[in-house]
Amino acid sequence: METFTRDGLVFDVLDGGPVDGDVVVLLHGFPQDATAWDRVTPGLHDAGLRTLAPHQRGYSSGARPRRVSAYRFPELVADVVALLDAAGVERAHVVGHDWGGGVAWALAAEHPARVASLVVLSTPHPSALRWALRHTDQGRRSWYMLAFQLPVLPERGLARMLRSGGLRRTGLAREDGERYAARLGRAGALRGPVNWYRAALRPSRGGRGGRGGRGGRGGRGGLAAGPVAVPTTYVWGARDPFLGRAAAERTARHVTGEYRFVEVDAGHWLPERQPEVVAREVLARVRDFRP
Repeated sequence: METFTRDGLVFDVLDGGPVDGDVVVLLHGFPQDATAWDRVTPGLHDAGLRTLAPHQRGYSSGARPRRVSAYRFPELVADVVALLDAAGVERAHVVGHDWGGGVAWALAAEHPARVASLVVLSTPHPSALRWALRHTDQGRRSWYMLAFQLPVLPERGLARMLRSGGLRRTGLAREDGERYAARLGRAGALRGPVNWYRAALRPSRGGRGGRGGRGGRGGRGGLAAGPVAVPTTYVWGARDPFLGRAAAERTARHVTGEYRFVEVDAGHWLPERQPEVVAREVLARVRDFRP
């Protein structure tokens, strides 16, 4: 498949590997796109797996709604469910990095019957992250989330940073940064991706005491997910400048299923910089699932 649709939006998909293989859904983060997995997928394909990597909401040219509320977790999770439905897949192995990891946590919590196994890279469970924002230096690490709440200015500044190769200072290789800049190096193209951050910090319409729609808890904005019962591996880079140890280690409290925590001597960009490690952990989860 090359695209799928939901609510009038058209999402681009990179579909690779044997069509009859077990399916692995790969969810990218910010400011990446589905090509973030290009070094990971060959190892998965060689093992007989089919991969579906969507350019997520705000990144696909046909799926860029303007409203901030369109980027809440319930909508992002529903996009992945729509991908599975469009592909005719009842249950998939799900892998997510950065914001894609947040979506993966929420998907596994809200739709466990659709998730055979879960591998999350870099991003702690949202509840662990919320705790760390209040109790550790995670607030300092995540200062940019507040800055992104401003209108217009974040998109302009980020566009300049991407075009000038600023992602190299965070440990991303030049060729990867240039590829992402080609998609997002304009302020207009960044509105949707930045809206993920805006939606995350805004209370949901359900209020503090109610539900904020499918997949989200009222009053928690986008940083919400319940306990995860599916078999889960969490891979975290000890040199990640954005996501600290406290939330990483606390994530275990929010997984009730079989759980592995894998710490690697790396930074934030695990799909691009540690593809062998990522592929190895995904394959280990798939092998555990198979009878």
